[in-house]
Amino acid sequence: MSLLITNGRIITATDDYVADVYCDNGAIAAIGKDLPSHRFQADKTIDASGKYVIPGGIDVHTHLNMPFGGATSADDFETGTIAAAFGGTTSIVDFAIQYRGQTMRHALDDWMKRGDGKAVIDYGFHMIVTELEDAGLGEMDRMVRDEGVTSFKLFMAYPGVFMVDDQTIFRALKRTGTNGGLVCMHAENGGVIDELVKEALRKGQTAPKYHALTRPSRAEGEATGRAIALSEMAGVPIYIVHLSAAEALEKVKQARDMGLPAYAETCPQYLFLSYDNYEEPGFEGSKYVMSPPLREKWHQDVLWKGLSKNDLQVISTDHCPFCMQEKALGKDDFSKIPNGAPGIETRLTLVHNGGVRSGRISLNRFVEVCSTTPARMFGLFPRKGTIAVGSDADIVIFDPDRKQTLGVRTLHMNVDYNPYEGTTVQGSPSAVICNGQVIIDGDKFVGKKGAGRFLRRGPSRAPAGL
Repeated sequence: MSLLITNGRIITATDDYVADVYCDNGAIAAIGKDLPSHRFQADKTIDASGKYVIPGGIDVHTHLNMPFGGATSADDFETGTIAAAFGGTTSIVDFAIQYRGQTMRHALDDWMKRGDGKAVIDYGFHMIVTELEDAGLGEMDRMVRDEGVTSFKLFMAYPGVFMVDDQTIFRALKRTGTNGGLVCMHAENGGVIDELVKEALRKGQTAPKYHALTRPSRAEGEATGRAIALSEMAGVPIYIVHLSAAEALEKVKQARDMGLPAYAETCPQYLFLSYDNYEEPGFEGSKYVMSPPLREKWHQDVLWKGLSKNDLQVISTDHCPFCMQEKALGKDDFSKIPNGAPGIETRLTLVHNGGVRSGRISLNRFVEVCSTTPARMFGLFPRKGTIAVGSDADIVIFDPDRKQTLGVRTLHMNVDYNPYEGTTVQGSPSAVICNGQVIIDGDKFVGKKGAGRFLRRGPSRAPAGL
C-alpha cells in the first residue's frame, strides 16, 4: 500500500517544516514540498493541514502479560499494543524474564510466544537477568549477536525474586563492554527497603501509602549512585530505568558532568502524579502502587528540568496494569499489592499537554524523548525514531488542538481504572501509521492482530554526545 500525507508540519528531534511525505512498501520513499501527483499516485491520501507529522512513539519500558505477585498484568500483546497505537506509539520494547534456574533462551522463547500473532505494532525485548553464571555470559553474547536482544535489565530491588548482588551486576556490565549490549538498572536499595517493609508491617501499618513510605527516595538515590559507580569501574554505559526522585537524578547529573556515559528515563506518572495520591480515601491509593513509588510533588519540577537539560534522555511508561481485583490481594498488607499501573496509551498526550503546551519542553524535545532517543539508545535508529527517506513509515498525525478526557471509558487499556481519570488534555493523535499502514483512524482501530513484527535490534551502544 502507498500513502501520501500532505501539508503536515513535520517535527523531528531537529527539524520543523511543512512538507508532504510519501510512503511505499512500508517505508518513507519521498519527502518534499507539493510532491507532484503524477509521480506519487498513492492508494490513500491524508491531508495533515494544521497538524504535526511526527515519528511514531517508541516506548522502551512495558510489561505486557507479565506475572507478578500472584497476578498477571491485564494487557496482553493484543490489547496492550492496540492501546499503545491509540496513544501514538508504534513500537515497544517489552521484557522477557529469565526466572531463576532458567536460561535466557527459554525466557526469550516464552515471551516470543506471548507476542507472536497478537501484537498490532512492532515489538522487541530486553532480557531480565536474575542469575548469571559463566554459561550465562555466553548467553548474553548470543542474545546480542543472534537474537537482536541487545539490552539486559537487572534489579537492585525485590529480594528473593529479581534482586541480584553487586558482583552479578558488575559481571553483566563488564560483558556488555565486549558484546555491545546495554544494562538497564532498576535502582532501589532492596535490602534496606525489605527491612523497612517488615518494620511497617510489625507496627500494623498496612495501608497502600506505606508502599511509598517504605521505599524512600534516598534508597533510590543510593542505589543509582552505586549502579553508576559499578558501570564506571566496568568502563561501560548504564541506563537507569523509571527514575522518580531528585536524589537519583542528582547522581546521574554528577556522573554526566564527569563525562561518564550515564543515561536515564523517567515516566509520566512521576511527572504528573505524586505521593498525595496515596492519601486518597479507602483503598484507592492502591491504584498508584508501583516501584519506585510516586514522590512528593516538588520532585516533578526537578524531573522536568532534567528533561529540558538532557540530564534525563527518555520518557517511557513502565506500563504494567492490574485490575482492582488483583490490587485487592494486598487489602490487608500493602506489600502484597501487585506493583504497576497503566500508561501505554497516555504518554504522548500527557507529555504534549503538560510539557509542550506548558512551555517546559519544545516540540523537538517532545519528539526526541518519546521517539528519537529511545530508538538511538536501543539499536533502532534510523529505522525508527525519525521521519527520513528510507526509515520505516511509522508516523503519527498529531492534532495539537484535539481535546481528550482521559478515563476508563475513553481509553483502550484492559484495566478497570485510570490514574488520570477525568483529566482533559489538549493534543492527541488523529491518525497513526505503522509500517505504512493506517492502524488508527480517528477513534477507530483499523489495524490487524498479528501485524506487528519482532524487532531484532542493533548493538545498544549509546551514541557519543547524547
